[in-house]
Amino acid sequence: MAKQVPDRAQVVIIGGGIVGASVAYHLAELGWDDVVLLERNTLTSGTTWHAAGLVGCLRATHNMTRLAAYSAELYDALEHEMGHPTGFRKVGSLSVADNPERMEELVRGAGMANAFDVDVEVITAEDLCGRYPLLNPEGIVGGVWLPGDGQASPVDTTMALAAVAKEKGVRILEGVSVGRIRTADGRAIGVDTDQGPIDAEHVVTAAGMWSHQLGRDIGVNIPLHACEHFYLVTEPIPNLPSGLPVLRDTDNCIYVKEEAGRLMVGAFEPVAKPFGMDGIPTDRPFMQLDEDWEHLAPVWEAACKRIPALVDVGIRLFFNGPESFTPDDRYLLGETPELRNHWVATGFNSIGMQSAGGAGKVLAEWIVNGRPPMDLWDVDIRRMQSFQTNRRYLRDRSVEALGLLYAMHWPFRQVETARGVRRSPVHDRLVDLGACHGENGGWERPNWYAP
Repeated sequence: MAKQVPDRAQVVIIGGGIVGASVAYHLAELGWDDVVLLERNTLTSGTTWHAAGLVGCLRATHNMTRLAAYSAELYDALEHEMGHPTGFRKVGSLSVADNPERMEELVRGAGMANAFDVDVEVITAEDLCGRYPLLNPEGIVGGVWLPGDGQASPVDTTMALAAVAKEKGVRILEGVSVGRIRTADGRAIGVDTDQGPIDAEHVVTAAGMWSHQLGRDIGVNIPLHACEHFYLVTEPIPNLPSGLPVLRDTDNCIYVKEEAGRLMVGAFEPVAKPFGMDGIPTDRPFMQLDEDWEHLAPVWEAACKRIPALVDVGIRLFFNGPESFTPDDRYLLGETPELRNHWVATGFNSIGMQSAGGAGKVLAEWIVNGRPPMDLWDVDIRRMQSFQTNRRYLRDRSVEALGLLYAMHWPFRQVETARGVRRSPVHDRLVDLGACHGENGGWERPNWYAP
């Protein structure tokens, strides 16, 4: 096969999912067209192809919310202004509270939304059922309505970003495998591929769950671990209303979206199943993992109770695919501290669809201008510690990390897994005195003392 890779490029992007395509698109928007995106197989064949496609606008901080809202605006503009289909529909989302504590959390989130200029409405159980007639109202305390949320096609959106990037001069090469990032004098200087080396001024790792190993090979800490992530797609449901909002019932660990007359029911269960402890296969594009009804049964039973129409409908697809999760459930962005001119955009904790547009935009601006356009410490990879690349630590933490997305976010809540990494010489003495420890940077430190 004739060599298709160039000898050099200003920027090489590793990974042809929605994040890599977004970085390429935004670099091109800024006038950097000497960009090469490399994908081992075909675009979206890693994890993007099986993403649920949810596009929520509210995040935990103002800047993260700005980035998520920008993603929604971008996907809408690609379709309606640039003529590239993304499947984006602004259907809104409903979050359900099954108890007063969850309702308090949702109300607190609504207050944040107001502060962040995100449209929001706190609604009653009766209002919820009016907006989502399939709901069983039993046990519902209330909820929150976010009209600006939506859903899109992950594959179509990636192809739209890639198409515009190519129109602006970006080269997108499929079927090219990167074996190693090349380094010299503390900098990334290119990549070695199965079709020969490419010199580059900047290298961007946007390789999803394969990013950890790419970094490990060159002494760069990219702490993430894959978990099995499940969803079910039903057979067509008679008289199912079109354009139903996205539904989140976090107390029952489920999200639900309507698509083409069917319902997709996904789960963020409290105890997840890690995947790829011995490495992530590189020869399995469009990877699907085995069904596990026993694992998912409690979540499905709760979903059927909340939406009784699920009881009698057939299941067309039981999907299980790997997704990457980080130790603190926040993605990894920016220049790596160990290696200059090496950038990452990875570890998106199953929110890559809603994050990709904004993350690609700010990373491109960071590369071009040499500084981030806003405070991005929430997701800056420099927040991570070197010990967090340990495989056992990542495996143990990933069991909990997936479920924390839908867990109750109690004030000062502490993670329970992968603890005890760093202890002071007087740790045992403090425990004897009644210390209840929390974790910061891996260190166990007393938060309070039991009487």
